[in-house]
Formats: sequence, structure tokens, C-alpha cells
Amino acid sequence: MKTLLSTLLLFALVVAPLTGCGKSVTRIASDSTTDLSGNWNDTDSRLVAEEMLNTCLTGPWYQEKSKNGRPIIVIGKISNLTDDHNVNVNTFINDIQRVLLNSGKVRFVANSEERQQLRQEINDQKGNATDETAKERGQETGADIMLTGTINAITDQSGGERVRFYQIDLLLTDLQSHEKLWIGNKKIKKLIEKSAWKP
Repeated sequence: MKTLLSTLLLFALVVAPLTGCGKSVTRIASDSTTDLSGNWNDTDSRLVAEEMLNTCLTGPWYQEKSKNGRPIIVIGKISNLTDDHNVNVNTFINDIQRVLLNSGKVRFVANSEERQQLRQEINDQKGNATDETAKERGQETGADIMLTGTINAITDQSGGERVRFYQIDLLLTDLQSHEKLWIGNKKIKKLIEKSAWKP
């Protein structure tokens, strides 16, 4: 009897941690629309990038700048001016680049931070890589246009309801003339019930 009790106790100790206090995790499609807290999330990043940049590529600026081939774009600063720390600017930038590159209508060059890493790699190749494979300094492709932007947010709340408003502004500027070529704007408004508020 003691052996049976010892076995059951051991079984309970092993199985209990695996059951996880009633929590369960379900995998869902990475491109599914989810909104648990009302804050900025991956769905916002993806949908905003797709909508804004598809509109961008149909603007009159593109007809003018594409006469001599696909315009070359560099991503400048996109600032999160909200108090929402869930806004991952790097993910948003990657979504922007994905939409633009997959369109086949523009070309991209590395941003300033990436260029520093690339230049360091070229310097490291000197004296370490073979002459046939070492890359030369001064052979970079210059960008024609810089894309910059901001993400702003306003929260309004009364009683058991809260409204979260996001405004995303993107700007294309000609690097040679500093002429503003396109300004895009997207607004998102979310009504959040009190049960979904963060503690």
C-alpha cells in the first residue's frame, strides 16, 4: 500500500507542473488579425505598411521618378512618439521594406546604421580576403529618396471605456532637392472595454 501511495504521489508531482495551472497556448496563423489589449501590435504594423505603401506607389511622384528606372530609397528615422512601448519601430520598418521591395517598383539601400556595419566589413576584408573577392570602398549606390515618419497616439477614457487613437505619418523626400514628394497618413481608432485594460 505504501508503495502504491508513493507511486501516486510521485506521479502527481511530475504531472502537476505540466498541466500549468489552467493556462493553455494555441498556435494561430502569423498573419491572423488579433487585438487583445487595444495597443499597437503586429497586425497594425503589417496592415498599415501594406495600405500606406501600396497607396504611395500609385502617387504622381512615382511616375516622375521612375522614368529613368526604379527609384532608390533609404529608410531614415521613423519615430515612436507615443507612450506605448509595444510599438516596435524596427518591425514596422521591416514591414515597410517588405511591401516596397515585393512590389518590384523600387530599390533599397542600407540605412546609416547598416552602412557602418557594411563599411566595417569591407575594411576587415582588406588584407584578410583574397584580392579577387575583397570588396572595394567607394562603390556604394546612392539613394534618390529618403522615407521618414512618426507614430503618434492619443488615449481618451471615460467610465468603463477607453479609446486608443494612433496616427501614422510617412514622408518621402528627394535627397538632392529636398523636395517633399509624398505624404501618407493612416489613422487607427480602437474602442477598448475596461476588462481588456492593462492593470
